[in-house]
Amino acid sequence: MSTVTPNPERLDALKAAYASASAARRNRTLLGIAIFLAVMVGSAIVAEVNIGKLVAKFGNFTSYFERLAHLDSGALVTTDIGEWFWGLNHWLKLLAETLMIAYVGTIVGAVLGFLLCFPAARNLTRSAWEMAIVRRFLEFCRTVPEIVFALIFVVAFGLGPLPGVLAIAIHTTGALGKLFSEVVENIDMKPVDGILASGGNRVQVIRFAVVPQVLSNFLSYALLRFEINVRGAAIMGFVGAGGIGQDLLESVRKFYYSDVSAILLLIIATVFVIDMVTERARHALIGREAHR
Repeated sequence: MSTVTPNPERLDALKAAYASASAARRNRTLLGIAIFLAVMVGSAIVAEVNIGKLVAKFGNFTSYFERLAHLDSGALVTTDIGEWFWGLNHWLKLLAETLMIAYVGTIVGAVLGFLLCFPAARNLTRSAWEMAIVRRFLEFCRTVPEIVFALIFVVAFGLGPLPGVLAIAIHTTGALGKLFSEVVENIDMKPVDGILASGGNRVQVIRFAVVPQVLSNFLSYALLRFEINVRGAAIMGFVGAGGIGQDLLESVRKFYYSDVSAILLLIIATVFVIDMVTERARHALIGREAHR
């Protein structure tokens, strides 16, 4: 049996190359950490983050929550539930309005995102100009904060739920349009090629080759967006765009601490229930898609 004698020069060269590669990787890691820390420090300076002030004033934060747990008489809110939730009927109506704002805004935004995701998808659009225009429009819709859109629409259409619906619908269009287009770009192109080869037009390609592959994911993303929009709709009232946010802001400004805690509790409970329901629905859709 013959044995292969290692070449010492070859081994030394390999060891030197390995050591050089390891050193280069270690230097890149250290450089990345240094850049990260430098950016963190710079950001803290620009944002005027003062750790000493944060520690010194932290008691004000905790004491505010302590005040939220007491009625005007000084007793704990749990000692008189009727007094704590004195405006329950009124708040439930506003909460229902908040849910309707989120629901209608999500539906409108999902429909518009559905229509715009196909020209925004790289694998379905031959025109670079068409794709660029649609993508820039979707970026604009999701980049501008909802509260800014709500302020604009309040000035244009007056106080009420309509500005909130429009603001959420526009922002949802941009967000879902982006997510939907990414789903479309990952489809199997064989059904698309088959319909095109048989003489099908663009609408037929979308209807019979694309939608069956992406519908479950589209519905899952729409449900997830509805969860987000419920939270967003809760603060639309801060600028007069309807919902329970207006009463919450008024209670905060007037130092009605028990009212603030009651409204917050209602919002949290509502969002919690919606999150559980939509999460189960999304998992059911994803599971059904996985077994197809």
